[in-house]
Amino acid sequence: MPATIDASDHLVTGISTGEDGAATAEAPATVPLTEPAEGVPPVTATPEALAETTARLAAAGGPLAVDAERASGFRYGQSAYLVQLRRPGAGTVLLDPTTLPDLGELAAVVNPTEWVLHAADQDLPCLRELGLSPAALFDTELASRLLGRAHVGLAAVVAENLGYALAKEHSAADWSTRPLPESWLRYAALDVELLVELRAVLTEQLEEAGKLGWALEEFEHVRTAAPAAPRVDPWRRTSGLQAVRDLRGLAVARELWEAREELARRRDRAPGRVLPATAIVAAALAKPRSLEELTRLKEFSGKGTRRHAPYWFAAVARALALPESELPARRAAPVPGQLPAPRSWPDKNPDAAVRLDAVRTSVRALAEQLRLPQENLLSPAVQRQLAWEVKPRPSIGQVTDRLSALGARPWQVAQVAEPLTKALRTA
Repeated sequence: MPATIDASDHLVTGISTGEDGAATAEAPATVPLTEPAEGVPPVTATPEALAETTARLAAAGGPLAVDAERASGFRYGQSAYLVQLRRPGAGTVLLDPTTLPDLGELAAVVNPTEWVLHAADQDLPCLRELGLSPAALFDTELASRLLGRAHVGLAAVVAENLGYALAKEHSAADWSTRPLPESWLRYAALDVELLVELRAVLTEQLEEAGKLGWALEEFEHVRTAAPAAPRVDPWRRTSGLQAVRDLRGLAVARELWEAREELARRRDRAPGRVLPATAIVAAALAKPRSLEELTRLKEFSGKGTRRHAPYWFAAVARALALPESELPARRAAPVPGQLPAPRSWPDKNPDAAVRLDAVRTSVRALAEQLRLPQENLLSPAVQRQLAWEVKPRPSIGQVTDRLSALGARPWQVAQVAEPLTKALRTA
């Protein structure tokens, strides 16, 4: 493979003939991309290697392709265990952040630059934990969404736009493994191999579609988005918990969930690997009164689970000993300002239910015209809030002001304010 890649030289489009003899475009024929252009780079894992890497990136120019690999489902939290960087003129960097506690000099070089990521909202939080944060952003997944693409995974976007087939066999691997296998490192390097080239192609397409300005606003929204607020009663999201109908059982589930979080944090393991949700629900249903009763449950019969059985039973015992006044409510307390579920609107606020239907219909029709997903035209949360709050027969100024206050970007407001005003005035 040549050291540099001209993506346009490799895009191969298949053409077939329909029954009426007309040519119809097929999915692009793809060329397997199995090796990075400069080979698999060594992992940057020492201060000396980091200094050399930083100097190389500083001497290069242009956007910086960025990706990060986590150990979701294996480790506690969402920390990065490998960071991939690629810049024209500098090649690809594979960085092991677990061995490099100080990335300050690297941050001083890369943070002022434009980063190119795919699905940036997934990787930015773990990169910020390392002190890495871009001054500007291009998100190839979000660009593809705004262009109305049916498939927006990285492999699909690369295949459609550049004609290469990327393998995704290691996407769910345990990236905390050390040493990382060569095949994993090759996969990681290939994930940033074509991001800068992809940015160029997508930028041209966005310009042609008149959507580049929209995309830039969306990229900046993702870049500057505040961290998500902590969930209220996160234990209530335990899979299968709907089977537990009594308050004492919910207390058992809550205590076990909190005990699991604490142990998972201490052991740096994904909570589901410390105690599966099925075990939490089983104990909440059975409410065992002794350690023996707990270990007789098949969900607690495994070797790993039995090793910590006294710890789990202590959590169950705490729940069984709670006075009734301290038992959890059957449902989570409403968050201040949180709207009720839309299915309850016909009873709680029938006028808002009618308005919501009008808003959804209008956004859906406009999104089809603009060839983009309706949730990218206006988020469902903003649609609901607008329908709930807006006054009867609003003016376009009122709708515009409310959309802006709810966080809609200027391009979104410009597209939807007038049609939504018309829909709401007739709802």
